[in-house]
Amino acid sequence: MQLHPKREEDSDFKTLHLEERPKAPNRAPAKLVGVLSLLLLGAGVGTAGTYLYQQKPIESDSATILAPSKPLASLPPASTGASAPNWIADIVKQVGPSVVRIDSSRTVENPAADLFNNNPFFGRFFGPNMPQMPDKEIQRGTGSGFITTSDGRILTNAHVVDGADRVTVTLKDGRTFEGKVLGTDSVTDVAVVKIEATNLPTVKTGDSEALQPGEAAIAIGNPLGLDNTVTAGIISATGRTSGQIGVPDKRVDFIQTDAAINPGNSGGPLLNARGEVIGMNTAIIQGAQGLGFAIPIQTAQRIAEQLARSGKVEHAYLGVQMVTLSPDVKQEINSNPNSGLSVREDRGVLVVRVMPNSPAEKAGLRAGDVIGKVDGQSVSDGNILQQTVEKAQVGQTLRFEVSRNGQTINLNVKAGTFPNQQSAPQNRMPLNR
Repeated sequence: MQLHPKREEDSDFKTLHLEERPKAPNRAPAKLVGVLSLLLLGAGVGTAGTYLYQQKPIESDSATILAPSKPLASLPPASTGASAPNWIADIVKQVGPSVVRIDSSRTVENPAADLFNNNPFFGRFFGPNMPQMPDKEIQRGTGSGFITTSDGRILTNAHVVDGADRVTVTLKDGRTFEGKVLGTDSVTDVAVVKIEATNLPTVKTGDSEALQPGEAAIAIGNPLGLDNTVTAGIISATGRTSGQIGVPDKRVDFIQTDAAINPGNSGGPLLNARGEVIGMNTAIIQGAQGLGFAIPIQTAQRIAEQLARSGKVEHAYLGVQMVTLSPDVKQEINSNPNSGLSVREDRGVLVVRVMPNSPAEKAGLRAGDVIGKVDGQSVSDGNILQQTVEKAQVGQTLRFEVSRNGQTINLNVKAGTFPNQQSAPQNRMPLNR
């Protein structure tokens, strides 16, 4: 997370006007970069979400993002078999060649061009010698990735390559390749890039579902244009929900780490003490120390396989906005004359809104319903319900038990397909290099 404005030459995303020659770095004008409250990292053409919550956010089933670390203990886990001073170095030597830098660029409309070129004030000021501002500009960015197959399949974040006209992949040995984006998924922020090469070094994957807080963690990537940077820390927590982090539109239970991650690390691997990839570095929170987040590798692999096969991912979708009930939430809703809802239950998942023409509306779900069970399993938390929907298949029928006006009713909801979304929401900010 970039917490202070920085110079253009210190960042990892730059904008060049078409027909304008790039200037030498030492003559580039200083440019301030705005600070966001929550920053998705990775440059590319990507940007980051701004979310700060004073209370628990409303969740949506139609549901992105790095900090200095504590020093890692010098002794390695006994299972590594490495010598104490060199175990991290040994892992970096083993995995480093599989970590790549991803440079991307895209051509976009210049929003200031029309305002400048057609403004009478500037016309009077400059007269007949008024310069014309180009109506197109090129945005460039840098992120990280890691090679998963010897024939050139690479995993990275969707926001690193979203909308890119050109993607260039640079290996640690200096070789560069044109990259082809096989697919991106904005819901999980996962993308797959392919390069034409053979006999490439690949990463080994670990078990992200077996992680425990306190385990060692190592991050490798290209933060702020500093290639092949290594940081180390621990796994701080697992199962951090998208709602807790402040990105309820995502469907990921994040790994939290205190290994230092910064803009440009996006898409790079998070490793365990055996040198296995356990996550994909993705996010940080503004103003925090040691709060970085990674997508579990099992989630990233599942999405990547679908992207590699068909170029897209189908997520199950209900079409509801919801909030987890508690006695305090119940009292707040009932005491608010503008809520339009009256809640009797203290526990469960309250449906706040049902999207028009959604599977939920077609099945008869209404705002004010309290969901208690799905397929016979009790549901007391909105995040659990969201995970249940994410694991379902498109077209699968889910049996809902809901409480409505004090009566229990059963509804069958056939999961639809998650509506298409852009990988880079408008409230994200490009990271500059």
